Amino acid sequence: MSAVIRTDNLQKYYNPGEPLEVRALDGVTLEIERGEFTAIVGPSGSGKTTLLNIIGGLDHQTGGSAHIGDTEITAMNDNQLIDFRLNNIGFVFQAYNLIPVLTAKENVEFIMLLQKRSKEERNTRTEELLKEVGLEDKMNNRPSEMSGGQQQRVAVARALASKPQFVLADEPTANLDSQSTADLLDIMADLNQKEHVTFLFSTHDQRVIDRARRVVTLEDGKIISDEKK
Repeated sequence: MSAVIRTDNLQKYYNPGEPLEVRALDGVTLEIERGEFTAIVGPSGSGKTTLLNIIGGLDHQTGGSAHIGDTEITAMNDNQLIDFRLNNIGFVFQAYNLIPVLTAKENVEFIMLLQKRSKEERNTRTEELLKEVGLEDKMNNRPSEMSGGQQQRVAVARALASKPQFVLADEPTANLDSQSTADLLDIMADLNQKEHVTFLFSTHDQRVIDRARRVVTLEDGKIISDEKK
């Protein structure tokens, strides 16, 4: 299996060389293969979100490197990153981050508009994805007309719309009740098993950790354990 994500000695320091230096990531080397369902865990401040942000091209490293496939994402400038993210990486955030004035269908479709996909392809893919996340009846609803769990399912559909190489999910269940969390994890696990979508989570949520097939634990910016189930 080829690695879809690879980090080598990845470092992120704030205030480097100063008395208040913070080592958010302190030499993280990690490989994620295609089709993994992996949770990055650890206490607050351990570096989970920083790691996802650098892998996702949302932040820059202090040292080391990160590759997506054969592409060194940490060597790109901001304009190159925008284009690369659009076509290769799906994101699911804690706060859903849906566009309030757009319907579920329009939110999912939006990234494909940016990719200049045809209207026919956009419609087909959007309907297919909203059906997969069980929201075909909410297609024309705006976020304010949906529950938190439903909004997060729209966010998962949106993350997959661009046909990314993998999906980064940063605390995706943090604002959800138990039933919504179970539903969301069922959908993600199903997409992982049937369509081999690669998911990388950062999470505190034991319910997510229980479902992950690999758990990588960070502490003070270092990997302290890496367990496959």
